[in-house]
Amino acid sequence: MPELPEVEALAGFLRDRATGRKVLSAEVPAFQALKTVDPPVAALRGLALRDVTRHGKFLDLVFGGDGPALHLVVHLARGGWLRWRDDLAGARPARPGKGPLAARVRFTPDETGRTPGFELTEAGTQKRLAIHLVRDPAEVPGVAALGPDPLGDGFTLQELGRIVSGSRTRIKGLLCDQRAIAGIGNAYSDEVLHAARISPFKIAGTLTDAQLADLHEAIVTTLREAVERQRGLAAADLKTEKRSGLRVHGRTGEPCPVCGDVIREVSFADSSLQYCPTCQTGGRPLADRRLSRLLK
Repeated sequence: MPELPEVEALAGFLRDRATGRKVLSAEVPAFQALKTVDPPVAALRGLALRDVTRHGKFLDLVFGGDGPALHLVVHLARGGWLRWRDDLAGARPARPGKGPLAARVRFTPDETGRTPGFELTEAGTQKRLAIHLVRDPAEVPGVAALGPDPLGDGFTLQELGRIVSGSRTRIKGLLCDQRAIAGIGNAYSDEVLHAARISPFKIAGTLTDAQLADLHEAIVTTLREAVERQRGLAAADLKTEKRSGLRVHGRTGEPCPVCGDVIREVSFADSSLQYCPTCQTGGRPLADRRLSRLLK
């Protein structure tokens, strides 16, 4: 799943490639992905891309013309991705319900005569990619409910303390809760907790002042470093860069880059987490059951 750093990089990539370009056509063959009906997707035709921003893990493409701006707000979910195409003139017509294509936006031809644009695709059978066309991004329920952005000025140590105060949620789950903190998902929560040397199953409200400070530093540093690594990369290269930059997530069985212990995994129904026992749990392995009593 694309998380804050990847969505930030996609926003920058689109700003560089497409700002100022006018929409030639827009189509959403994956009917289940489109969550709004007013304004219609056809309203994008003739509008220019003014800006591309991010709200947590939501990508916000801002289009405008003579009237008020329209926001194409996209959540790529677990299996979604954005693919840039230098020329979509010869692309096959989209077939509703067929293949991974969820949406396609063509821009007017460039000086070479090519028709650039991008496609939104979604792999797998669980179709969760969501597309909203709205006049204000706050109209998107997921955006309206977001917690503070961990790279924003307001995400201070005191704010993190307020978020965890009294919480009986395990810290792994809290970090992934978009209503608490926007933009962190399964992968970067593993990275953050490893950097902070905290068990993923530590109860959030029991963090000491020292652990809270380490966690805040780990969140900000881990995300900023990931954003910098991915800055300026083409959309096609972001997945590879993300995987190569991860220290523990997705590296079950490999040696921890800090202490050399073997990285362990806890599996759930449709996901898993990775951690280092020596760095995070005092050398003790965590029980690999969702409902087991988990180590603090």
